Amino acid sequence: MQLPQAFIDKYTNLLGDEAPAFFASLDQDVEHGFRLNPLKAKYQDVALDLHHPVPFVQDAYYGTVSGKSLAHQAGYVYSQDISAMYVAEVAAAQPGERVLDLCAAPGGKSTQLAAQLQNQGLLVSNEINTKRARILAENMERIGATNVIVLNEDPANMEQYFPAYFDKIVVDAPCSGEGMFRKDHNAVTYWHEHYPAECAVRQKNILNSALKMLRPGGQLVYSTCTFAPEEDEQIAAWLLATYPELEMVAVPKVAGMTPGQTAFADNDSEMTKAVRMMPHHFQGEGQFVAKFQLAQTAPELAPVPTTKKKKRRGKQARGKSNSLSKEQLALWEEFKQSFFMDRGGQKFSTNNLRLNGNYLYYYDASWPDIDQMKYVRPGILLGEFKKHRFEPSYALALAVQPAEIQAKLDLDESEWRQYVGGNTVQYTGPSQPNGWYLLVCAGKPFAMGKLVNGIIKNFFPKGLRF
Repeated sequence: MQLPQAFIDKYTNLLGDEAPAFFASLDQDVEHGFRLNPLKAKYQDVALDLHHPVPFVQDAYYGTVSGKSLAHQAGYVYSQDISAMYVAEVAAAQPGERVLDLCAAPGGKSTQLAAQLQNQGLLVSNEINTKRARILAENMERIGATNVIVLNEDPANMEQYFPAYFDKIVVDAPCSGEGMFRKDHNAVTYWHEHYPAECAVRQKNILNSALKMLRPGGQLVYSTCTFAPEEDEQIAAWLLATYPELEMVAVPKVAGMTPGQTAFADNDSEMTKAVRMMPHHFQGEGQFVAKFQLAQTAPELAPVPTTKKKKRRGKQARGKSNSLSKEQLALWEEFKQSFFMDRGGQKFSTNNLRLNGNYLYYYDASWPDIDQMKYVRPGILLGEFKKHRFEPSYALALAVQPAEIQAKLDLDESEWRQYVGGNTVQYTGPSQPNGWYLLVCAGKPFAMGKLVNGIIKNFFPKGLRF
């Protein structure tokens, strides 16, 4: 890899005797990792090598995963850089908390935060870039979390809707991406000597917005995948200087992790509470993580914010209504009674339903109103109302547990592969009536299918077919 001379000069000066090892590490192979998803039933029952756990991250392992495997497609596993895993581990979301992942695409940290929340509380995953927000939504859909809203918003616009609202906020900030050089050598082409300073301006703007949404006593986790002091220690020091009500929380360090460098931020000793993961010391690609606590100046969480109604924004909001027609309600109830066990559908009661055009979503009645914001997924897409019928969604299949469902069909792996390839499947199991079924392979729900006279009609999303 040909590094820019300005980059070489900069890190030769900053790292001194360590610089040769640092530069050499950028040409070494990347250590791959993956996490299992505890939101799934029997989530450790996967055809993967689990003999090499990552000791500092829950349910994480060294190794590679095929994107065309059952475990991956059904949301049981997520591939992620080992150092990037540590950000959500430091955030340590607790069930019932309100959590914001402000710069969330492609979704690694959000999927990890969702697992920590155990479908309790609320996770708002936001991404300002529309294309990346759609990728984020697909990844959140795949893991089957039921307490997630995916937004496509500018953080500056979110301030007015979530004042002092979140218990925890993760800002994995857009950065100069120096930690990506080893994984993607083309990332070097975007770098120039002024790029880190330019990124730092954007990072400060994002953090200003984030802190307006953090409740008193809440915690902020700031991270980057760059080595630049301008975006790491100097941003942390700027936060402390700008917001006296913030204090740094020491981030635990394991072998290979190094403290933040005081010399990079005017010898501020607080920087040692942050952590650096440098590729010549640590197996991951590279990460900086700092954690902050906001002073407890109010005894309770802020109430759910209310806003004046404005002109609805974006295509998603048009046609939105919380009220189902009598026919739609009847169709949904008919589907529920045939699909769920007696108790399995209780979560999807009428007061937790949201209608956007003809699309039906699960949206907990206690969540804040997002009508005036740009969103990609306002909760879980349950399905779509078509002419005199209800068609359940792929997202619903990934969000339920087999034990909750009475209408399900077991397929073998060859039939699974046939189905995810976009083909119909001849059902050879015990005789079943026509209708909608949850399709299950090796105990793992992977899609919805419609059985018609012994043939499972294919409803696997076209863009995801193998």
